[in-house]
Amino acid sequence: MPGVEVLEEQPSIRGGSGYSYGAGSRVLLLMDDLPLLSGDAGDIKWDYLPLESISRIEIIKGASSVLYGSSALNGIIHIRSAYPLNEPDTRINIQSGVYLDPSRDELVWWDRQPLFHGVDVFHSRKIKNTDLLAGASLFRNEGYREDEHQRRARLNLNLTRRHPALPGLSYGINLGGMLLEKSDFLVWRDSRSGAYRQNPDAVSGLSGHRINVDPFLKYRGKKGAEHSLRTRYFNVKNDFPDDSDKNSASGLFYGEYKYHRNFLSRYDLTMGLAGTYVQTFAALYGDHSSFNQAAYAQFDARLFTQLRISAGMRIERYELDNEVEFSRPVFRAGLNYQPGGSTFLRASFGQGYRFPSVAEKYTATNVGSLNVFPNPELGSERGWSSEIGMKQGLKIGQWQGYLDLAGFWTEYREMIEFNFGIHGPDTTGGARVDDYGFKALNVGNTRIAGFEISLAGEGSMGRIPVALMAGYTFMHPVDLDYMDSAGQAGGNILKYRYKNSFKMDAEMQYRRLVL
Repeated sequence: MPGVEVLEEQPSIRGGSGYSYGAGSRVLLLMDDLPLLSGDAGDIKWDYLPLESISRIEIIKGASSVLYGSSALNGIIHIRSAYPLNEPDTRINIQSGVYLDPSRDELVWWDRQPLFHGVDVFHSRKIKNTDLLAGASLFRNEGYREDEHQRRARLNLNLTRRHPALPGLSYGINLGGMLLEKSDFLVWRDSRSGAYRQNPDAVSGLSGHRINVDPFLKYRGKKGAEHSLRTRYFNVKNDFPDDSDKNSASGLFYGEYKYHRNFLSRYDLTMGLAGTYVQTFAALYGDHSSFNQAAYAQFDARLFTQLRISAGMRIERYELDNEVEFSRPVFRAGLNYQPGGSTFLRASFGQGYRFPSVAEKYTATNVGSLNVFPNPELGSERGWSSEIGMKQGLKIGQWQGYLDLAGFWTEYREMIEFNFGIHGPDTTGGARVDDYGFKALNVGNTRIAGFEISLAGEGSMGRIPVALMAGYTFMHPVDLDYMDSAGQAGGNILKYRYKNSFKMDAEMQYRRLVL
């Protein structure tokens, strides 16, 4: 997707995020309408996602806090599971690969080629009034970087039952679990071996599990009103056999009631209440508890055949270790106008905010010579994003698709970034080596502005179906509080961002062969 980047498991949409060392995320990951960020670090566990069961992935670019709350400051990635069709469906996917030698012989650290292999299984079916979806995955990766490997086993089960005596009522439960054993690459050994060999002092193996239990209830009335209650328990545990000071565990309880009503086929009202309770137990950053409550509402209307508008508001209360903070009310508004049959014009504005994660505020550790310092005074960040765009449908012969043009402008206040510097507790007598390291700070005011061009289409080359997608994103991410030698603000480029990004994907299918 143009404008979407993932840097070392840190997602960023149009430059809204940099790299935060696995702590915190400005992009909220949803799985089947529920947030799936860890309770302690507030990060995304990508290897926990049930890839074999995914139906589609939806992305919203820009601040989305009105409907989705904290951590949706930069946008959302929504993963939706497949659902059973009339016929049972069973799939088995086997993968295997080998890492080849790097071009320089001195970088080869292995005696034989490292391998990776895995198997995924998926099954779905309808059993009278019950929908069943199940998946399983085994994966092992020996890694091409020294002292980095992973082994994992994952299961997931989705059950939905439609009440036979009460039309419109459905309920069920989604379950998932994974066992994990791995070691991550953190610090280079030296400049010569680069990304292939790790500093032995930084190696720390990890074993643990992830578990989610998601009961839900949904009722659709005869007059168009919909009520839904969705809940999730998400447990993450990490054990470090060789360094127990880094052990951690967190339990997250999430619940959301949502009401939706359509009026006169033109108007839609969505309201909801949401709450999140988190307990964290960690030698790495201490034991903490937090409680978050939110209320939101959004109104959508089709005023004319060609014009649609929407507006919404949200407010949250956040409590961490008995310290209470209220978010300012945040708002969003948007319109979509269709002047012609295949032409769509749009404009939107949205505000957002993010409470810092426990890991960002309280982590105190070192990995080899790399130090991470806590910052209990770390404050929340907030911001807004706006967009104007045009989408034009295209048809040339047997080819059809669209061209999308968009300009965007995003600003953050009290933006949180991990900064390297002198952060020791006492440097009055001069800084020592142990006083240098990384610390999460509110760096101030920032701005990311730019434009995006996307082109997508499908057709055929002879008898071969072809699907194409290409996109270019330009962005200018700057620190507004930085003053250059001429006294001009905004001259300092934010770290870990691309100014120019181009992506292209082409897919062709010939009988059963897909390229």
